Amino acid sequence: MIKHKDHFHGSDLEKIEEIYGIKKEEIVSFSANVNPLGVSPLLRTTLADKIDAITTYPDREYTSLRKCIAAYCGTDHENVIVGNGSTELISLFIQIEHPKKAMIIGPTYSEYEREISLGGGTTLYYPLREKDDFRLDVNDFISHLNENIDLLVICNPNNPTSSCITSADMRHILDACKEYDIYVMVDETYVEFAENMEEIDSVPLTNYYNNIVILRGTSKFFAAPGLRLGYAITGNRDLIKAINTRKNPWTINSLAVVAGETMFSDTAYIKETKELITRERARMYQAFSESPDYKVYKPSGNFMLVRILRDGLASQDLFDRAIREKMMIRDCSTFPFLDNKYIRFCIMNPEDNDRLLHCLLNNE
Repeated sequence: MIKHKDHFHGSDLEKIEEIYGIKKEEIVSFSANVNPLGVSPLLRTTLADKIDAITTYPDREYTSLRKCIAAYCGTDHENVIVGNGSTELISLFIQIEHPKKAMIIGPTYSEYEREISLGGGTTLYYPLREKDDFRLDVNDFISHLNENIDLLVICNPNNPTSSCITSADMRHILDACKEYDIYVMVDETYVEFAENMEEIDSVPLTNYYNNIVILRGTSKFFAAPGLRLGYAITGNRDLIKAINTRKNPWTINSLAVVAGETMFSDTAYIKETKELITRERARMYQAFSESPDYKVYKPSGNFMLVRILRDGLASQDLFDRAIREKMMIRDCSTFPFLDNKYIRFCIMNPEDNDRLLHCLLNNE
């Protein structure tokens, strides 16, 4: 078994290959949270047909792409900024806002804290509590805000808890943040997977609040992490101008532009994805709910967090058991506020999900 200090991101298949002697092509990654359908057939043929796009520079303003994103999200294209993955936009936003003290709702994605630290800022965490099933107590949370905080970071639905905040509750948070002059960055990487997306989508709030920026990408829902196409939505035109002034030109290549203009209007693929995830998520949730060895938390994203209840069984044991059957789950012991009793896995195709259920629910 690997040493406890070794933990793997969903993209670390080369490390797995080296340590376990399993070819990375044979591993089903339940850790990466990527759409199991893979690249859509329409996108595949469109990219092949339009390969000559790489012979010219893309439009510096990316106007057509931004209009496609705006139509998909229900906003004005003037409110859309595109970038080389949402990671670039997180970095640019933090460079511009330059927060001295940020608050992050955790446990969550580690990149936020890293970027804040690189900018010379410090980070406070507001912990989601297990006794609340990792759902945010909005009133208690608001009571912890003050004028010393200048940035709030929220992942919604949150990774790894898969819990969500409704837009009604987000309004309360934005109102409180307005009082203290706190800017709010909402990462909606997983929002399209949510069955109740219309209840948690924060894009409409950008029409009323200028202290919010929403980040999204194409890595997870559209199964295109290598495309590096991300975007941000905000009604704050001053922020948009500042980002566009600082941003390097042509950070998105011509093929990514073609892909974006195709995928956001690929209604058949979008519908198939939502139906698959909704159906399989409910089935997986039910199966774990019935097991005395686990506690599963109601998921909104395309993944779920599970607490191990059985004595003598730890997250690394289950990681090891799954990887030996060529399935990679996430050992969550490195997330703040979680320990070695938590695992996370995403929703895959029915046959792969059946294999994982058999592996993890088998009382060995």
